[in-house]
Amino acid sequence: MSDPTGLFEPRFCFFADLQVQVAAPQDVGQTTCGVRRLVPIIGGTAVGDGWRARVLPGGADVQRVVNDRLAELDARYVLELDGGDLIYVHNRAIRSGPAELIARLMRGEAVDPADLYFRCCPRFETASPALAWTSERMFFGHGARHPDKVVMRFFELL
Repeated sequence: MSDPTGLFEPRFCFFADLQVQVAAPQDVGQTTCGVRRLVPIIGGTAVGDGWRARVLPGGADVQRVVNDRLAELDARYVLELDGGDLIYVHNRAIRSGPAELIARLMRGEAVDPADLYFRCCPRFETASPALAWTSERMFFGHGARHPDKVVMRFFELL
């Protein structure tokens, strides 16, 4: 029997695994909107089904630490695929967890990723006709922050 609303349960499929290398955060400090941090992106890799890319240096993750349990992340960087095509990535995320673990993470210490909530919604833009479809789809993912990198897994929402 079909659903009379025409709606369906969402499905998804694997898109890519990323390892984004980061430099030491630049802490702006407490502002009127929360604690501001800028984390320089200095490289990394992305591996999808049948494709590979490198994360170009020069991007950044601009963070707003809302309180001692929650941070809003806004990362922007470029992927260069092995064939030379470029993809601009704009990835918004939320990272939350117990205050003591967030404090350790902010100090650059290792924290078990299973103890934190880190979810993201990447968007892609490209001039490549072969990759234009990525701008026409929605993606989501989850990640983990390590002292020198962020690892993420992205999925296409079908």
